[in-house]
Amino acid sequence: MTAGLPLGVRLSCHMMKEFRGKTAVVTGAASGIGRAIAGALAGRGANLHLVDINATGLESTARELAKLGVEVATTTCDLARPDQISAAVRSMVAKWDQINILVNNAGVAYYGPTREMTAEQWDRLMAVNLMAPIQLVRELLPALLAADEAHIVNVCSMYGLAPFRKAAAYQTSKFGLVGFTLAIRAEYSRPGFGVTALCPGFVRTPLIASLSERELPAWASATPEKVAAEAIRAMRRNKGIHPVTGVAHAYWRIYRFAPWLIDWVNREGWRRRKAGGNRVAGSTPSADENTRTDRESVTPSLRLKAGSAAVDASAATPPSPPAPAETAGDPLRR
Repeated sequence: MTAGLPLGVRLSCHMMKEFRGKTAVVTGAASGIGRAIAGALAGRGANLHLVDINATGLESTARELAKLGVEVATTTCDLARPDQISAAVRSMVAKWDQINILVNNAGVAYYGPTREMTAEQWDRLMAVNLMAPIQLVRELLPALLAADEAHIVNVCSMYGLAPFRKAAAYQTSKFGLVGFTLAIRAEYSRPGFGVTALCPGFVRTPLIASLSERELPAWASATPEKVAAEAIRAMRRNKGIHPVTGVAHAYWRIYRFAPWLIDWVNREGWRRRKAGGNRVAGSTPSADENTRTDRESVTPSLRLKAGSAAVDASAATPPSPPAPAETAGDPLRR
């Protein structure tokens, strides 16, 4: 029935039109994309349960959004710890009569030679970017299915749709998250229940600023608020895969229809670039981040500093060696 349709097209009739009175769980909410999505939901009347490793940033976000007249609860949680995730879920289920929206935004990024990553960096990145969203979906699924209307948004990345150099761990986690999202969508999407893989390109956050040698051009990037608006749009239209920014759309489509071109850019386009180290960046220490820091060679005017491990819940890019910083939200974000 859906053969031949682009993956971003609506594959079910569920469309969430009204957010007022619903309850949303948002990870990586202390800053960046996570904070912006929480703000967009609160502005539409949704109550919030915010999660982040950065307690100070989390409380700041909660205080600000409570002024909009919605109820806001918070849980400080290290998303690399399964026991803390389960404890957070128990507190959510006990606190709210129903849970309607889950936004997995927290994430960690690493950019640099894969061989230089430590086992600890690999394990933490996979835990925060992939295993934590999977665990949250699994443990909150009964509550979401019991709600009259529900939607899951996993903040992935354009790097979860097409390959890029020096980001193997980050891309592995994001490709995995896209696949998991589509699998859950195929199994559970129905009237009243939607699932979306939100895939931002470059997002103008502190994380990206710390990784880039030049300011991101406006035409090649987006603000966290733009990503938040697209998240709302994706829920309202029940989009399956939803790239954000023209660069993300272009990179994905080029890879789908001319993969040889992306292969050439990755192979040849980097030979003239100076070797760089690895480095860690972040948007705010949060246990979860979706940092959209996805496009480096896509735009010649943007050069990411190699040798960094970055963490940010709302960015779409990947970094490397010093122990990864942590934040809430993800696209080289978020």
